[in-house]
Amino acid sequence: MPMIRRYQLPDEAATAALGMLLADRLQPGDAILLDGALGVGKTCFARALIRHLSGNETEVPSPSFNLVLTYDIPQGMLWHFDLYRIGNPRELDELGLDDALRDGVTLVEWPDRLGSQAPAGALTVSLSLLTDAAGPRRADLTGNADWATRLADLPETFVHDADV
Repeated sequence: MPMIRRYQLPDEAATAALGMLLADRLQPGDAILLDGALGVGKTCFARALIRHLSGNETEVPSPSFNLVLTYDIPQGMLWHFDLYRIGNPRELDELGLDDALRDGVTLVEWPDRLGSQAPAGALTVSLSLLTDAAGPRRADLTGNADWATRLADLPETFVHDADV
């Protein structure tokens, strides 16, 4: 998949702001794959995106224990998968992944666990640390031509409220 944008995110607030920015562009059937090592901000990104769509007061725990949590949003149902504890892609059949990908908006942390079930039309947000866990991060957005078109109006450089 081609790179759509690369951002340097100075802090956790910027990671959350990027999640909210992408939330406004989601449509039913969309999937976002959140890739990166432990502690790079995948859950922070997901939490901000979910709260932005479902209401800022919405409690958004990490789905690490439950593996999947769902939320009502204007686009329908949002499914938030955390596949860290998945050992075999066959386990995904029991989690409702097919339903989520067909009808809802889907966020997947640890998408490498999807194996051959990774959705072809997903937007991948790859997060990585530039220094240490408290420091800046990099976000690479990759996706197909549809995503490139839908995200064409994103700024070249990422600025969030704390930077203004």
